[in-house]
Amino acid sequence: MLRQTVVIIPARNEESSIGLVLADLPPVAIVIVVNNGSTDSTRSIAQQAGAFVVDEDMAGYGRACRRGLYALKTFINRSSRENRGAGEPVDSPRLSEPIRYVVFLDADYSDHPELLPELVKPIHQGRADFVLGSRLLGRREPGAMPVQSVLGNKLACFLIRIVWGGRYTDLGPFRAIALERLNILQMKDTNFGWTVEMQIKAVQHRLRTLEIPVPYRRRIGTSKISGTISGTFRAGYKILYTIGKYALLRSPGRLPS
Repeated sequence: MLRQTVVIIPARNEESSIGLVLADLPPVAIVIVVNNGSTDSTRSIAQQAGAFVVDEDMAGYGRACRRGLYALKTFINRSSRENRGAGEPVDSPRLSEPIRYVVFLDADYSDHPELLPELVKPIHQGRADFVLGSRLLGRREPGAMPVQSVLGNKLACFLIRIVWGGRYTDLGPFRAIALERLNILQMKDTNFGWTVEMQIKAVQHRLRTLEIPVPYRRRIGTSKISGTISGTFRAGYKILYTIGKYALLRSPGRLPS
């Protein structure tokens, strides 16, 4: 199961935490750290810890996730060519088994990477296509989620339920999804709307979705979203904008182009 799993970790100036995240991850096929324009030692620390690091200089959570997926696609294509005996040796991971599962988590050590198998297992067993780690169902360390984050997540989930009938409790970053299902979603967002876009499209495509409670601790360092008033406002606006956009453009059986 884990040999068919890739982990994508967007990271921007997380030198104090990225090593801890990587140390707690169980062995998987590939760990891709997307260095999202860091000005500290995030890149070198992640490399020293054994992750494959790719660069995305333009800031944006969704943009970093998309860059990680592009790197994964490149690795898969290269591995396929090598298995056929074509092409020159390349500096990329050799895949002993096909990649079937993709896990996203944050680089700030607020998630618990050691719980990754619990998210992937329901997909591997055929019980789900998409598994979301819900912080609001799990135990949260005091101060891990500011009040505005809790209320914002509840509002977004309420709107998804009203508009599409999808039942979520959180927009948590720790999530696992079957690769073939993720490809169907055709993710577009480049910033804070990435998580809510995935959850909206999962409902639209009738993916079998499961939420499991996950613990959540105070992040290391200052949050780029909830740590500032401007970050909180921009994230909240983008999430509500994304919900509104897909609500206005929805049509039966189709997604907006």
